[in-house]
Amino acid sequence: MRQRHPVRSASSDTGPDPRLLRCVRHAALAGLAMVLVWPAARGSTGWLGWMPLWLLGMPLVAWWSLLRFPLPRWQRRRVQARRRGARTVRTA
Repeated sequence: MRQRHPVRSASSDTGPDPRLLRCVRHAALAGLAMVLVWPAARGSTGWLGWMPLWLLGMPLVAWWSLLRFPLPRWQRRRVQARRRGARTVRTA
């Protein structure tokens, strides 16, 4: 039998091309600088729409996709129940 799709192991899988990753990172940082410095980059145009989406949002999503969508690992804190002391009744 012929295997149609070879199974890839996680150890043989390499990361993204560093040149492409560097290019996307530079685009995201340039977009961030434009949004922070240039007021017109915070607006909206009829042709493109909301500018921060294209200058900052899309390069950041491309960067995230090149890293294969890692999700943050939140550490769960164990909440301990507080012990309440005996209540005293105050009289005036």
